[in-house]
Amino acid sequence: MNELAVLIVTGLLCLLLVLRVPVSFSILVSASAGLWMVAGSGVLIGILETTPVSSTATYEFVTVPMFLLMAEFVIVSGIADGIFRAAAAWVGRLPGGLAIATALAGAGFGAISGSSTASAATLSATSIPAMLREKYEPRLAYGVVAISGTLAMLIPPSVAMVLYGLIADVSIGALFVGGVIPGLVVALTIILTILVIVWLDPAKAPRIRSYSTTERWQALTVAGPMILLFAGVTGVIYSGIATPTEASAIGALGAFLIALVMGKLTPQRAVDAALRAGRTTCMVLMVIMAAHVLAYFLVLTNVTENLIAWVGSLGLPRWCILLVVYAIFLVLGCFLDLAAILVLTIPIVLPLMKSLGYDPIWFGIVVIVLGEVGLVTPPVGLNVFVVARATNQPVAEVFRGVAPHVFAHLFAIAILTIFPELVLWLPNTMK
Repeated sequence: MNELAVLIVTGLLCLLLVLRVPVSFSILVSASAGLWMVAGSGVLIGILETTPVSSTATYEFVTVPMFLLMAEFVIVSGIADGIFRAAAAWVGRLPGGLAIATALAGAGFGAISGSSTASAATLSATSIPAMLREKYEPRLAYGVVAISGTLAMLIPPSVAMVLYGLIADVSIGALFVGGVIPGLVVALTIILTILVIVWLDPAKAPRIRSYSTTERWQALTVAGPMILLFAGVTGVIYSGIATPTEASAIGALGAFLIALVMGKLTPQRAVDAALRAGRTTCMVLMVIMAAHVLAYFLVLTNVTENLIAWVGSLGLPRWCILLVVYAIFLVLGCFLDLAAILVLTIPIVLPLMKSLGYDPIWFGIVVIVLGEVGLVTPPVGLNVFVVARATNQPVAEVFRGVAPHVFAHLFAIAILTIFPELVLWLPNTMK
């Protein structure tokens, strides 16, 4: 009976996703159907009555609306324009300098945003026009913006890390701190990819004018608010001064004050920012609730235990199993967003990874990097569609521009796999 229920739930879930039913509702409906088949209507009703409160009425969940609100206020402040101009002033004369500045701006904006689509949209409006004015190859410009936007998922604060932490029941603070060095590794990977592309064909990225020392330092002053905000969020978590929940409130307040001081915050913009953050929060809330209902079904059907026992019986080295898991995440990333992937896979895959001796913090960071690849691979490629819509360009053109970065990201994943200390060193030094 359990095996039949699992097959029916899987088939129903796939059907609903193909029919473009929202991911949270697809999971909720299919998991509910499975619970009804396995345990009956009484158990199903009991779970549906208690799960909305038990899964979301937690202190840690406050981080979601606060970080989303912080991202909205950062967008209102227009600080991303200043970050790009500062980066361009310092590295613009390098081969592919404006593209490198875009990657640095993506890392900086990601450190104070946490939303990859917001980062891609903002960079599309700031860096693409600048690169096109300097006669950069359009395909190069589109690809750099699409991949640089994904850094917001990895460099803390990150809504994806919060979601993983809530589903996997691991420390959100440790995830934030653990994402710092991998974020730098991935940003460096993007920059090296740009340098290789320009080295192979210098015509793709002409050099721009040089800036004076005075102009460079003046441009750098705009990064001050970003540094303060990043330190106010990640720094207080690492030092133990504040919890991630408290840090999220500090970040939202800091972003609000920055937008206010810069004269960009009007009452209407503040209300619009709050409404956008509220709508996204509701989406995340539904995803978490659906994940818990699915977890009940997986427990009752012993899916996780059976999977661990089956994998153990294969007698394969653990690195072979890890590569298979990587391949599954890469394939899923071609069709689903990261939130859906986390909900569908983490309750099943994470216990397997733990049984093989892999650290859940390290695995969460690697999964998020794999999710970055999914944001720029067809047919979904959410960041690609954001860039294409912002520039009125064909989606296929943006996909071609981002292709070299996809392969480079796989190299970065290999580095994080071979050297897990890059992820775990900072969390292990936390107070």
